[in-house]
Amino acid sequence: MNQALDWLSRNHDGIVRGLGELVAIPSISTDGEHLPEIDRTANLVAAQMRDAGLLNVDVLRVGQSLPYAYGEWLDAPGKPTVFLYAHHDVQPINYVEQWQSDPWKLTRRDGRLYARGAADDKGAVSAFLGAIAAYRKTSNQLPCNVKMLVEGEEEVGSKNLLKFFDVHRDRIKSDVIVVCDTENIQVGIPSITYSLRGIVAAKVEVSTARLPVHSGMGGGAIPDAAVALNAVLGRLYSGDGKPAVPSLLEQVRPLTDKERAAFRKLPFEGDKLRHDLGLTARFATETGFTEYEQTWRRPAVTVIAQEASSIKGASNQVLPKATALVSCRIVPDQDPGQVLDQLRAFFTADPPWGADVSVTPYGPPVKWWMTDPNGPAFEAALAAMRTGFDRDPVGIGCGGSIGFVGPLSDLFGGAPALLMGIEDPASNAHAPNESLHEGDFVKLMNSLVRLFDNLGKLTPDRVK
Repeated sequence: MNQALDWLSRNHDGIVRGLGELVAIPSISTDGEHLPEIDRTANLVAAQMRDAGLLNVDVLRVGQSLPYAYGEWLDAPGKPTVFLYAHHDVQPINYVEQWQSDPWKLTRRDGRLYARGAADDKGAVSAFLGAIAAYRKTSNQLPCNVKMLVEGEEEVGSKNLLKFFDVHRDRIKSDVIVVCDTENIQVGIPSITYSLRGIVAAKVEVSTARLPVHSGMGGGAIPDAAVALNAVLGRLYSGDGKPAVPSLLEQVRPLTDKERAAFRKLPFEGDKLRHDLGLTARFATETGFTEYEQTWRRPAVTVIAQEASSIKGASNQVLPKATALVSCRIVPDQDPGQVLDQLRAFFTADPPWGADVSVTPYGPPVKWWMTDPNGPAFEAALAAMRTGFDRDPVGIGCGGSIGFVGPLSDLFGGAPALLMGIEDPASNAHAPNESLHEGDFVKLMNSLVRLFDNLGKLTPDRVK
């Protein structure tokens, strides 16, 4: 292990160059216009896997999926097998004018590495491969077995991932899962995520007529579908902080006293967050809950899109139809089907002017996930992070969703899932000036080297 750590230190610049090669390819999966680039990134990841010392490397697909890169090293008999997950696709470049450097060129600035994908999630690819190479380039061995999968369509909902798991279940079967696609609570504070919110998305459609009507002829007499839709959506606002859809709380698992105390000890820089976001309104936090409690363990309903007529094609008409997409983040112990029913009842009750309001599912739901962060695998991870970051790690939740974690853990017979942070609040994933804190990048790789060593001291039947 010490030789591996020394190798990491001496070869840091080479690892950063490898990350630079990855982010230089605009592997955007959201628009369907960058398929050649996604293929190039998958092939580059495969080449980097081979260089790091993984074997049986291949670029795989299931059906019409985007490409996955896969590699493994299985020459540690009697030791646990660790499944490493990351993704090589990225979000598009939005708000181009706000980028301070080329989004496709890794740029060092103020202790951070800037580029699209640097944090989400090509940094994790480089971190995993750095830790693997550190062992393979020194002792030629790893303390445990490793299987590594890098997906190409995470940013479009991993729509083929569960099928991939099913098709390749024997090939990928492992004892421990490690994912580095979550956040550290602050720079320098190692964080392990043990809960994720899920998603139930719905389309809310309002109809008041079959055809539009000239607003001079019908305005004031004919009901406006856009106004009706916004009246329905406006019910989501609650000025006193109480949940707008009270029925959503019927199944919510309460925070334990231990969790509440732990969350309230965590640092939270509200003023800095307001500044960084340019927030001009007050926080919408529910009375009696902190920002962490709100975003990690309370449901949230968000209007993510509205459509009635385009501004470019606007005409003086009373609109007959209007549509919105509503996304509800769900938490333990909410049932996705029941949540959809609750949203339907909420939006369709007493519609303005008696308008027709329909609420239908928009895509498959993503279930919430929560685990008990205890047991040998978690102890191995916490010890590795404690030494790698030189401070005690913290257990946190995440307001986002990683839908495959629960199903994959179940597929592996309840394998522990270790979600180790790589981003931080300043990483701006999905936003302009995405970046990776270089110091935490180094500390994460050191932690992964130590995690492999700690897991190598266990046996497959002693990791849970």
